[in-house]
Amino acid sequence: MRPTQMAKRFVMASLLALQMPIALFAPQAYAETYVAGQLGVALPSIGKGITDVDLTGVFPEGSTMSDRALKTSALYGAKLGYFFPQARWFGIEAEIFNTTPHIKEQSTTISVPPSPTVTGGTVTGTLSGDHFRVLTLAPLNLVFRYPPNRRLQPYVAIGPGIFFAKVESIATGFEGSHSSTKIGLNTQVGLRYFMTRHV
Repeated sequence: MRPTQMAKRFVMASLLALQMPIALFAPQAYAETYVAGQLGVALPSIGKGITDVDLTGVFPEGSTMSDRALKTSALYGAKLGYFFPQARWFGIEAEIFNTTPHIKEQSTTISVPPSPTVTGGTVTGTLSGDHFRVLTLAPLNLVFRYPPNRRLQPYVAIGPGIFFAKVESIATGFEGSHSSTKIGLNTQVGLRYFMTRHV
């Protein structure tokens, strides 16, 4: 089974799992369902950017590129969540968000291993920046907040994430687009503040 098919089945199963508790507990008193917008900033400079770049397919097998730094980018998305009336400190949430931390123009090293047909070697030069987009789907986050009945609510959340990445390269010799889908971990730490009882 291809990774994309596996990802699609995982998403569908997770969405069904998300809908079942809402249907089961919606009639109870004090149930808390919410829809929220998301707006923020992605700070890839905190990490190493794009690492372990494998150029196999463009160059001979085993060819690599040095880590590539990314730009700071706006982040936007949406959330749908539900807190259980029996345990108001615990809830579930689905979210989707998008960001475009484009690859910076920077000094880059390319290494090609020797082979019977290629001499191999290492070259360093400045590569132009590339367009980079990451769409994240987190179908089932487990959310924990405390205290649940106050206007200011610290919270943490954790769940699986499906990360859809696409690079559109404009560097000479590397033109074209490449996509990748990976399953990983999505985490959150934050504060919610209720300006009114329902907002």
